[in-house]
Amino acid sequence: MANAINTLFGIKYPIIQAGMIWCSGWRLAAAVSNAGGLGIIGAGSMYPDVLREHIQKCKQATPNPFAVNVPLLYPNIQEIMDILVQEEVKIVFTSAGNPATWTAFLKEKGMTVVHVIANTKFALKAEQSGVDAIVAEGFEAGGHNGREETTTLCLIPMIKQAVNIPVIAAGGIGSGKAMLAAFVLGADGVQVGSAFAVAEESSAHLNFKEKIVSSVEGDTKLRLKKLVPVRLLKNEFSDAVAQAEANGAGTAELAELLGRARAKLGMFEGNLDEGELEIGQVSAMLDGIKPAATILNEIWEGFLVERERVKGLEF
Repeated sequence: MANAINTLFGIKYPIIQAGMIWCSGWRLAAAVSNAGGLGIIGAGSMYPDVLREHIQKCKQATPNPFAVNVPLLYPNIQEIMDILVQEEVKIVFTSAGNPATWTAFLKEKGMTVVHVIANTKFALKAEQSGVDAIVAEGFEAGGHNGREETTTLCLIPMIKQAVNIPVIAAGGIGSGKAMLAAFVLGADGVQVGSAFAVAEESSAHLNFKEKIVSSVEGDTKLRLKKLVPVRLLKNEFSDAVAQAEANGAGTAELAELLGRARAKLGMFEGNLDEGELEIGQVSAMLDGIKPAATILNEIWEGFLVERERVKGLEF
């Protein structure tokens, strides 16, 4: 039986690279797409002219499908959408906003649209807005996270039961074992973020990559819940946020502490003390900086091995 995600995107493996800010430039997206997955350019950290350049370079670097992730709260959203149309982008992942606002526009332009959600309520809203698939992102995920703190183990079967469109599991998936577990829970594909954040082709700073692979269990925490929940690696900035939250800081105080360009400072410029270091819990399982194709192949081969192993289980 054909896999729904492979068919929807025209890819070999149902493995999608997450559209991560400061990590997901054209080099990473092209490398993942060339390896048979779906690479994604993360528009969230790009000015419009930079995004256009990345789309054009990605087209030159791969003949295979790739996507662009667009946070719908982006300040220049109309300009971004116009660029997607002008550059004839075929697949768009939307997040951080109401999918009903732009899905019809994108669909009218012939694009495949996927929306990222973290609970059943927004999964249903996304389906009603006409998206082709959804990414269901659990509590383990890096970056911006759901306020409900629902883990992937619980989220995927609930979402799969609630909707009639393909479901892509995200959050805590960085191995073949995790991929198989997601499929057992009902997922049609998986989205992988943290494991690709440390790829050689990732645009993240080497300091950030090395801190990710040296992290251990418990080194990430969900912070800024009153503002925008985000999973961060522990550092001086994260500790300052934790102290402010413990002291009862409100949204205004937290926003002032966050400031501007804090994620760029940490993830792209490599300031490991004062920067915002967004990454998932699976970071504690990552063991090195590797080419994106190697990462994808290890996940896929591990998936096949685990699938065969469970076939032989006896009870």
